[in-house]
Amino acid sequence: MGEQPSTKFPQEIIDEYAVLGVDLPALFSAGHLGTRMEVRIVEASAERVVGTMPVEGNTQPYGLLHGGASAVLAETLGSVGAMLHGGAGKVAVGVDLNCTHHRGVRSGLVTGVATPVHRGRSTATYEIAITDESDKRVCSARLTCLLRDADISTGTDAGTDTAPE
Repeated sequence: MGEQPSTKFPQEIIDEYAVLGVDLPALFSAGHLGTRMEVRIVEASAERVVGTMPVEGNTQPYGLLHGGASAVLAETLGSVGAMLHGGAGKVAVGVDLNCTHHRGVRSGLVTGVATPVHRGRSTATYEIAITDESDKRVCSARLTCLLRDADISTGTDAGTDTAPE
């Protein structure tokens, strides 16, 4: 797919995590699944997260973008926004994801933009609009994340031994 731009974080976010010795691109990635699906986060703040994903390699048997692939992109972007909202002391754990698929896409790159609907102390909800290269909406999604205390030194949820979503 070629070289993708690196994620752009606001300077105050970079500074907040740098003090803790945290690698932001690794922390706010889509993990192994996102790597396989070539999800790229290109802009990230609590107010707006933008990411892309190729259609090729993420299709269902009919050759259309798989609805589950759209869900992975949506949950990744919404979770990044929720984690940035929660700050370095919190992890975002997805508790509800809704996706409505509007049109099929057979090729190119889709872009998701996550914006907050609600940002509270214990939950954050993001709306994610996924569009094709013609800026036509492919999927509308909404993600709600629970914000839990984090053990930032291990990158895990302080209440469990599992990594955050």
